[in-house]
Amino acid sequence: MIRLFALLGFFLLAACAGSNDLDKEVPYMGNFRLGHNVVVAPNLTKGPASRAATKEEWIEAMTQAITDRMGRHEGTRLYHLGVSVEGYVLAIPGVPLVASPKSALILNVTVWDDAAGRKLNDKPHLVTVMEQVSGNTILGSGLTQGKEVQMANLSRNAARLIENWLNRQNDEFGWFEDDGRPANEKIGLISGRPAAAGATAPAPATAGAAKVAPDA
Repeated sequence: MIRLFALLGFFLLAACAGSNDLDKEVPYMGNFRLGHNVVVAPNLTKGPASRAATKEEWIEAMTQAITDRMGRHEGTRLYHLGVSVEGYVLAIPGVPLVASPKSALILNVTVWDDAAGRKLNDKPHLVTVMEQVSGNTILGSGLTQGKEVQMANLSRNAARLIENWLNRQNDEFGWFEDDGRPANEKIGLISGRPAAAGATAPAPATAGAAKVAPDA
């Protein structure tokens, strides 16, 4: 019994860690400002033991999640996101703690630099989202959540992973820096991160008009 309560406590802590964080400080991401937010699903595949969802439903859910998260960045240059939803599992009710399936989502992401008129990643970036453990999903979300809630949660988690990936690309390769230098080398830009000696902050760039509509 003691072990069971300890296990439940762990899951409750995990649930707190996985809560929505859109009200927190927006992470630094250089000059990034969301331009076109294009979500498609031409190859959408439903996984085994899954509820059904249409392409239109996934496009709507992902578009909203990306807008909510990436629209917070107020940089001075436009970057477009092309997202292709490839596959999903929306868990159905199962046997608790034995055969209770978990929800999942797979998608590809491409980033376009509007001013340069080119892709920043030639090969689409693969994002795999697994259902986060929480008080509502410890027994499987199929038992406690409807399809719309499952889709919204997966889409929000996917948008968070996309933001994390873009942040890493800017830190390491300067994707959204005006001078193209990695952001993690600069002084006073990223709270709590060390900067290289002698590094300087970039000058602001001028926003460009939308020129390229990306395909995912």
